[in-house]
Amino acid sequence: MLNKDDENCFTDITFLDKDNEPLTLDGKLSKLDIRADLNDGTQVDIEVQVCPFKLMAERSLYYWSKMYSEQLEKGAEYKKLKKAIAINLLAFDYLEDEQDWHNIYNLLNVKSYNKLTDHIEIHFLELPKFTLRDMRKIRTSEAWIAYFSGKYSKEELEEIAMTTPAIKEAVEFEDTFLQNKIERRAYEQREKAIRDYYSYMSAFKEEGLQQGLQEGIQQGLYQQAIQTAKNMLKDKVDIKLISKYTNLSIEEINKIKVE
Repeated sequence: MLNKDDENCFTDITFLDKDNEPLTLDGKLSKLDIRADLNDGTQVDIEVQVCPFKLMAERSLYYWSKMYSEQLEKGAEYKKLKKAIAINLLAFDYLEDEQDWHNIYNLLNVKSYNKLTDHIEIHFLELPKFTLRDMRKIRTSEAWIAYFSGKYSKEELEEIAMTTPAIKEAVEFEDTFLQNKIERRAYEQREKAIRDYYSYMSAFKEEGLQQGLQEGIQQGLYQQAIQTAKNMLKDKVDIKLISKYTNLSIEEINKIKVE
């Protein structure tokens, strides 16, 4: 994704929060954090996010700022600060106004679009938007996204792996991983937790819409009854008769009369 070469490559990779329980529904099941360092001092925060999260930009900027600020020890000079990059690999659509699957954000002048500094760089990679156009001209970054997207068959992945040998290793490792009964059980439990999360959210959303609709209808009918009572009071209709036709209590009608 960063188009680095052998002279500007990764020198260290750290898995963050690797001891978190992956089966809970507190958000830990849906993300993976990786911190990587380049040999020029650049730091990279990589986050894989499965479940939709509306504040992804704010979240990414927050963790980018922590990564950037933690470079300086007390009393250190600003010139020691190095570039910090955040990469967000998302299994959901997030950027509604963008059509491309890979979008990069910097700090720019809103008029001239000149870059203030190259120290900040935030990537969003949205898997649902990815489509492999021509397998014969596939780039390394596209090959990896095709692998992560889950859209392609094993046969198609084997063809993709011909362009990127590391993907062949990943596919072989995945096969070995799934043959391990314990690892496969943990994987299936995690997948079940994610499916349950989506099901619960869908059910709650539907229930909320129905409840909101009913409350709206009831509120509308109530306001209509109040207006009817006001009109009948103006015509000096008996309060008991108003109550009969509006379903409002005598107390409510007397209150309306006073107002």
